[in-house]
Amino acid sequence: MAKATGIVRIINATRYSWQGLCSAFRYEAAFRQEVMLALVLIPLALWLEVEAWQRVAMIGVLLLLMVVELLNTAVEAVVDRIGSEHHELAGRAKDTGSAAVMVTMLIVALVWGQAIWGLLCSAP
Repeated sequence: MAKATGIVRIINATRYSWQGLCSAFRYEAAFRQEVMLALVLIPLALWLEVEAWQRVAMIGVLLLLMVVELLNTAVEAVVDRIGSEHHELAGRAKDTGSAAVMVTMLIVALVWGQAIWGLLCSAP
């Protein structure tokens, strides 16, 4: 079967991406929690009187967190698909994916903390 090209390829890629988002939302509690966090914090970032670059950073790190969670979910799914028996490399892969999510959460906390601190320190 020939691969799709042009607009058909774009439509198919969009459909597969949407399926991936829906799957992550349906089966991954952490992803649902991060989506809910973004639904609260993105409007807050738009409402706060911060500089444009801070607003972009505040929203960007939330989106980055979701991207890293999606990648972590993909790694876990592949590892689980390969086999259920314990293997050191499988455990290392899962732990490393989880660590990537944790580091991204720290980045979220730093960016948001800096923005909020800046607001509090500049208040009259």
